[in-house]
Order: sequence, then C-alpha cells, then structure tokens
Amino acid sequence: MKKDLHPTDYRPVVFQDLNDNSTVITRSTVATEETITLDGVEYPLVKVHISSSSHPFFTGEERIVDVEGRVDKFKARQAAAKQAREAKAAAKPKAAKKIRIDETTKLGANPAAKAKSSEGKNFSEGNRVAAAE
Repeated sequence: MKKDLHPTDYRPVVFQDLNDNSTVITRSTVATEETITLDGVEYPLVKVHISSSSHPFFTGEERIVDVEGRVDKFKARQAAAKQAREAKAAAKPKAAKKIRIDETTKLGANPAAKAKSSEGKNFSEGNRVAAAE
C-alpha cells in the first residue's frame, strides 16, 4: 500500500444548522476557522444552511427555506420583466396593414394599356376565351 495516502487531519467536527441551530458531531477533514465548545470540549465549527433536521423531505413539513433570498430575487426579476413587456407593448405603435398593390392600382398606370398587352397571351381562363373569339 502507498504510504501517507490517508488524510492526517481527520478529526471530530461540529456541523451546525443555521435554521434550527441543531448540531451534529462527526468526523471530517473540512478546514474551518470557527470553533464551538460543547460539553467542555472545543471543536471546529462548520455552519450549514440546511441539514436533515430542517429539510422538508426529512421533517415532513412543507415550508420554504430561503436563507439567501432566492425566491424574492426570482419574484422581483419576474415582476420587472412583466413591467418591461407592458411598457414595450404600450410604447410600440401598432403596425399598419399591408395593402397589396398590383400594376393596375399604381398611380399613373393605364388599365387599358395593360388589357391590350395581354390580349394575345393565355394567362387566365378569361384571356383564353377572348383569344379564341
């Protein structure tokens, strides 16, 4: 086996849940600066936001655990986006309907000249009948 494979700083550490202040003493190699005294013994302290003593899955309670304000930040972003959409919709002028313009409705176009130019061509059923007569 390899020598010095296992960590040397494996020691008892206290993990404290910040939601209900429960503590768990276990062994760990985690590095921390804080300490706590329990039963006259000083242990390194690691603070956690959620543990099995406060997690809804383990407790059976339905509650929102929001230490860092994530839900509030999400709701604020959602409200700001809704206001921006409404402001954009109010400021945007309604688009005018597009009107299809063909050659006969243009200014300066002569509808009679167009009819004469298409007399000998078979473009539509009406032109075929006119050409046959």
